Amino acid sequence: MSVTGSDRPHTLTGRLGVGSIVFMVVAAAAPLTVIAGTVPLGLAAGNGAAFPTTFALCCGILLLFAVGFCAMSKHVPNAGAFYAYVQKGLGKRLGLGSAFLALVTYAAVQLAVFGYIGAVIDALVQHWGGPALPWWVWSLVVAAIVGVLGYRHIELSGKVLGALLIAEVAIVLVFDAVVIASGEHLSTAFVKPPEFVSGSLGIAIMFAIASFIGFEATAVFRDEARDPQRTIPRATYTALLLIGVFYTLSSWAVVSAWGDAAAVEAAGTDAGNMIITTITNVLGPAGGDVAQVLLMTSLFAAALSFHNVLARYYFSLGNAGALHPAVGRSHPRHSSPHVASLTQTVVAVAFLVIFAIAGMDPVTQVFAWMAGTATLGVLGLMTLTCAAVLVYFRRSRADTRVWHTVIAPALGLIGLLACLVLTVSNFPTLIGGSGALALGIGAVLVLAFVFGVVWSRLRTVSGSLPATAAPAADAA
Repeated sequence: MSVTGSDRPHTLTGRLGVGSIVFMVVAAAAPLTVIAGTVPLGLAAGNGAAFPTTFALCCGILLLFAVGFCAMSKHVPNAGAFYAYVQKGLGKRLGLGSAFLALVTYAAVQLAVFGYIGAVIDALVQHWGGPALPWWVWSLVVAAIVGVLGYRHIELSGKVLGALLIAEVAIVLVFDAVVIASGEHLSTAFVKPPEFVSGSLGIAIMFAIASFIGFEATAVFRDEARDPQRTIPRATYTALLLIGVFYTLSSWAVVSAWGDAAAVEAAGTDAGNMIITTITNVLGPAGGDVAQVLLMTSLFAAALSFHNVLARYYFSLGNAGALHPAVGRSHPRHSSPHVASLTQTVVAVAFLVIFAIAGMDPVTQVFAWMAGTATLGVLGLMTLTCAAVLVYFRRSRADTRVWHTVIAPALGLIGLLACLVLTVSNFPTLIGGSGALALGIGAVLVLAFVFGVVWSRLRTVSGSLPATAAPAADAA
């Protein structure tokens, strides 16, 4: 007999394969947006023409993180991702603290994308002779569309993201191929150690590590994966390698299109328009126009992907008893976290309205501040997760492979701690603001984590929170 309403188990279903999940998380990383936004900043403020090597270094650090992350995935039957891993290894209080930290972190990165896409759409509309409207009008329209897609079954989002991702990656790969085929100015700075450590390596690493945000979200789709124990690890490694290779190759092609010195000069002169100018120079005006449109779709794909990630965090927390149970309900027809999706849409719209009333600039303030917040938050979450992996396997002996459970996670933890220290020390640069603003953003992240820890204790007293977060299939 079927059940409905509150008696029905609140589960998410789907048959997502490796490809679908990879599309989701690579879209979240927004490859074209990184090439257009981060690469010029890394060239100008980081280690110059050797910046492409920084992507390879950060990819290596994150691969070490992924080894322990994937080894532990089979022992964490919950789709809560970071918070489920931290709770398994470090206890429920730190786990719930990381859950609220994750909510703030991913909300920040989605708001950053909404701000940026509002400015990009406004520029495109005016470029094609349309009216000049406030950026937040376009941002709210995008938020509404994302909300509708997030309400539906996950496979619809997967198809949309797949199509958009292929388009944005294709034009960059065509650009890469043309630059390489021309054979002019091909950069060698990336293989010269003195070049790599020149300038500000710390700022370069900070920008590069921020570009990978999103790859780690594979685990939140566990309940909708075809074969979670195989699909999630494969999707994690595949996404990370694809992103790392794409960033390294394409940033090198950008440098090569100008020549080492000229690329750094161009990035310092007009970082905001450097990539569109570069693609226009290489592929012609039509290529530049297409790149501008695809930059918009790249941001839309990122917004949709992070919306799906956030909705599943809300859903998992609702099922675990950490949030209102209604948030953990799934739609009877779409099998989607529809209440969580609506919650996330309302939260995003509320913040966009606040930003609009405050008169904030969509790029220099909304995007810069929110992206900086997300970078710091994700690094903190990954560091906690690495520590949780080490503690869990040492305590449980559930897996005795030394490389997977000790060496790789330990090296990943060291690398992530180094990146975290560099990010904290250069944080005012990342957000383009003052030291006081940086301190305020850091305080928000710390308070979110502390709130989760305290909330866990209160919920434990009331008996509402299980000792461990229940798998979604069993949590109703």
